[in-house]
Amino acid sequence: MPQGGCTLAHCKADRRRYFITDTLMYLAVMAGFIWFLVAGSERLGYNWQWYQIPQYIFTWENGFHPGLLLQGLWVTFKITGVSLVLAFAIGLGTALCRMSDSFMANGIARVYMEIIRNSPLLIQLFFIYFVIAPLIGMEAFWSAVWALSLFEGAYASEIFRAGITSIHKGQFEAAQSLGMSPYALYRHIILPQAIRRILPPLTSQAVSLVKDSALVATIAIHDLTMQGMAIVAETFLTFEIWFTVAAIYLVVTLILSWIVSVLEKRMSGVYNP
Repeated sequence: MPQGGCTLAHCKADRRRYFITDTLMYLAVMAGFIWFLVAGSERLGYNWQWYQIPQYIFTWENGFHPGLLLQGLWVTFKITGVSLVLAFAIGLGTALCRMSDSFMANGIARVYMEIIRNSPLLIQLFFIYFVIAPLIGMEAFWSAVWALSLFEGAYASEIFRAGITSIHKGQFEAAQSLGMSPYALYRHIILPQAIRRILPPLTSQAVSLVKDSALVATIAIHDLTMQGMAIVAETFLTFEIWFTVAAIYLVVTLILSWIVSVLEKRMSGVYNP
């Protein structure tokens, strides 16, 4: 059937032409970027040594052995995984406090958000690690986790609040008229709808968390960034190591975005396995 004056065959031809055009433009941009790197390195007189990079990723001698970069990536996964769960829990709790009728809950949530959102993450990380952690005997790992969780949770709370307030008030009133408890109301009616609507911004927040986790290297946690710094200090493979580290972060965030995209399609009933 024609759609907007375009037959099915013409639409397919247009999509094919756009795909070819976009691919050529992408290849041209990448070629320009590579030329810029090569020309710049020649002017700097830099001696590229990419052949040394694989050993820092993994080695295969009598089995698989992760290199320093993969070991650091595993630490990054542990920190971001725990921080992501805590950040979303804190964000949801803060959003519910902001929407409650309790003056105290609303006030505490607002103070928390204003302090966290208006101060740098690095300062918060240092404060937790150097001030709070020694008082309660908290390890560096958990200092990093709580700093990231509190920081990202403040932003996630606004995302959750926007998703909840987007649900029509009639659904709240209908559930209350049926005698549903607040827990059942949010668990079975409000949150399932809200989460479908806020998955894209929550994904952006998760990607931001992965990138912000690089700051934990400042408190001597051997994550991916810290391992990269150690290798550069030892080998002086500055560009090779940092390009590799950047590529690993890029791959991780792209995979995360793809997973959430599939999840979003499943929840909306569009995805057919």
